[in-house]
Amino acid sequence: MALRVIVTGASGVLGAAVRDAFMKAHHEVLGLSHTRSGEGLVQLDLTKRDEVEKVFQGFKPNWVIHCAAERRPDVAEKDPGGTRVLNAQVPELLASLSRELKYTLVYISTDYVFDGTSPPYTPSSPTNPLQLYGQTKRDGELAVLGVDGASVVVLRLPVLYGPAPKNSDSAINILLDVVQDQSGKTYKMDHYATRYPTNVLDIGQFLVRLSGCKKPIPPILHYSAAEPFTKYEICLVFAKILGLPHGHIIPDAEPPSGPGATTRPRDCQLYTRETEDLRIGEEGDPSLGLSLFEEWWTTYLGK
Repeated sequence: MALRVIVTGASGVLGAAVRDAFMKAHHEVLGLSHTRSGEGLVQLDLTKRDEVEKVFQGFKPNWVIHCAAERRPDVAEKDPGGTRVLNAQVPELLASLSRELKYTLVYISTDYVFDGTSPPYTPSSPTNPLQLYGQTKRDGELAVLGVDGASVVVLRLPVLYGPAPKNSDSAINILLDVVQDQSGKTYKMDHYATRYPTNVLDIGQFLVRLSGCKKPIPPILHYSAAEPFTKYEICLVFAKILGLPHGHIIPDAEPPSGPGATTRPRDCQLYTRETEDLRIGEEGDPSLGLSLFEEWWTTYLGK
């Protein structure tokens, strides 16, 4: 049965992949964007309650995938007020509308709600975010889960990669620019924090399958690839694929420090057994349909 699906942040790397996945599955999709319109996108300021209510009541969604957020930790630190509104207050509004309009809200959250000291983290592990970005996403989780009568799923994700209009749109994709910069400039690259980069195309397919799940869905789910990398190690993978030297990239194994440094957790690996137990893969397959990092990039870059 075709669903009516709203995707917020639909011009972003994740939102675009989610929107495309639902459209390819022949669902009716309304993609919302803060700054862009055209190409099937509708421009909407999610902080304006009356306008949000009008759009949602008019479309009557069955599912809402809330991808819109301030996702950049460094930017969040510079605008704490605006970040709290977008990452915590807006999700609470969407959860309230979920109760009224009877849709399921998927709130996209982050592994940065954890402090990175005792991985892997289960959905029930205590949260302890180290910086403002993680704090506001944790506050968003509490807000949506605290709305009585709302149908809400919190989906925690790690750092993301995949097709993007600009490499700078993804903390992983942008490392391609670093590797390809053979001008003689040197880069200090994080070799301290372990990340689990996950493909947005995989997440889009997973959410389509989740929307058809007949079992009760837990209120908090984790979706993550299992391959560990530091950013420096990702640069080495890109250099290998592209056949480029990487001597200009210097590994930095020290934790972030100095003026303007944003504290990042060391290892926030997400435990995914509860998600696998839903068995919503092909013919009840528990696997999450995850791409292998080097294999995907090798194909994508055409090497």
